[in-house]
This record gives sequence, C-alpha cells and structure tokens, in this order.
Amino acid sequence: MALPKHAYFRGKIVPYSEARVGVATHALNYGTSIFGGMRGYWNEEEQQMFLFRPYDHFRRLLNSAKMMLMDLGHTPESLTEVTKELLRTEGYKEDVYIRPLAFKASEVIGVRLHNLEDDITIFCVPFGTYVSNDTNAHCTVSSWRRIDDNMIPARGKIGGAYVNSAFIKTDAMRAGFDEALVLTEDGHVSEGSAENVFMVRDGVLITPPVTDNILEGITRRTVMQLARDELGIEVVERHIDRTELYICDELFLTGTAAQITAVTKVDHRPVGTGEMGPITTKLREIFNKVVRGKMPKYRDWNVPVY
Repeated sequence: MALPKHAYFRGKIVPYSEARVGVATHALNYGTSIFGGMRGYWNEEEQQMFLFRPYDHFRRLLNSAKMMLMDLGHTPESLTEVTKELLRTEGYKEDVYIRPLAFKASEVIGVRLHNLEDDITIFCVPFGTYVSNDTNAHCTVSSWRRIDDNMIPARGKIGGAYVNSAFIKTDAMRAGFDEALVLTEDGHVSEGSAENVFMVRDGVLITPPVTDNILEGITRRTVMQLARDELGIEVVERHIDRTELYICDELFLTGTAAQITAVTKVDHRPVGTGEMGPITTKLREIFNKVVRGKMPKYRDWNVPVY
C-alpha cells in the first residue's frame, strides 16, 4: 500500500509523517479504537471524485463512538467536509479508500473507557480490489466463531474486535482459500472476515439479520435496495444454516472494501454452476454505475469532492 502524503490529525491536516502517537497510547495497548471505511470513486467523464454515502458512514462511526464512550465533537456533515478537504489536499484522481479512526488518546496504563481523551484521525490511499479473486472467490467455513454482541459489539467497528477477523482471514488464506465465512456461537452464518453475506435460493436474495452479530453494512443496505428496486427481487433477512451455503444457487460478499465479491466455491463445493451467477453479475454492474454517479436516481448517495 502506498502511504498517504497527508492526514487529518489533532484537528488539522498535517503531513502524514507528523500523524504519530506514543507507544503508551491507550488505544494501542487496549484496542480502544473505532474506525470506518469508505470509498471515493473517480468518474473520468465528469473529472470528479464521488464519496459514496459518506453521511451514512460517519453516522455509523459516531454510533460506534457512542458505544465506546467517545465524544468526538463532530457531526456526519463536519466529518464529510474534513474528508473532502483532505482529498483535495491529496489531489487524487483515482479510486481511493478513506479510513477515519477514532481512539482513546490518553497515554496511561489502566483498562477502561471513561475519563480518557478522545481523538480522531483520517487518511486516504489509492485502492483497487480487496479480495483479488472478486469474481471467483473460494471460501471456507472458519473454525473460529464470530464474537457475540454481549462480548464485543459486532455492529460497532471496534479496533480490538478485529483480532477475531485476523484469526479468521489468516487461517483461511494459509489453507489456500480467498476468504472465510464465520458462524455465530449457535451455528448460523454471520459474516465473512470483514464482509456481509448474501445467498440466492430459488430466486430469493437472503442475508443474515442484524441480530446475527454482523456489522450493519452500508454496502449491504445498498445492495438490498438495488435488488428490490432495480431487479425486482425479493430480499429476506433470516438465519442461514451452514449447509445452505453448499446448496444455494449464488453466493456473494459485500462491503466497502470488498464491494460485491462473487463466491463460486465453499469448502471445495461449487456454488451453483461454479461460476458467478446472473443476479450477482447484474448487481455488480448496477453497483459500479451507482457508486460513480452514473445513475441519476441514486445521485444523492454521491457527494462530489472537487
């Protein structure tokens, strides 16, 4: 990954080399941070970069902050303006990934959430595909279980919680898979290591409910609306059993980084025909137009940078 030239840090845009914290910082020692991820998409015809649903992303970030007893002194609107200013400073004319990170900034020993200083930083980098094999991903069902909401809130993007995802992803990749699917403690499908899950069975699009320890994904919400409005497909939120993954017609993962990633094998079993299916293909085509501001109907999701 190429390093950014600048970052928003301690209330202003500074050279990236100045955006540093001490080794005693609470978030570094105890995982007391939250983060977000959003994309900026370059539209070559308009010579414009569009942030995709930034207000929704920052609302989720501030909800995560609320869970972690953080007061960041920002609104979704103010954070969007900071992000636009940062991107203009960098001058990117290509697709980018934006990482806002809020953290307990006090340099103290002692595990807690209260009576600590809160801070936020934002940086952005050029970014392409997250799962390199995004039209033909091979997945496995992980031996690790997804953390439960009563342990660490899965609907919050909490830094320390992503150790769970790191175990899941590394074991899958070292075993020769592109990604893993994770079960809840009661054995239902929850997510990928860092993506939401959708399957198609008999023409119905099915995804786990937000109560199955998933991140309340913004790409997930987008895909559900596009499937209903553009393709006229029924979308159902319900528990998914593990063996349904082996017999479904189509399977794909969604996320800001993953976008829409087609899964064509699970545990060495072909999904459907073993190739990306027609519904996944159509949703990818529509999504790629929407995020670049090429569908006027959804233009209010696109916030121009320049």
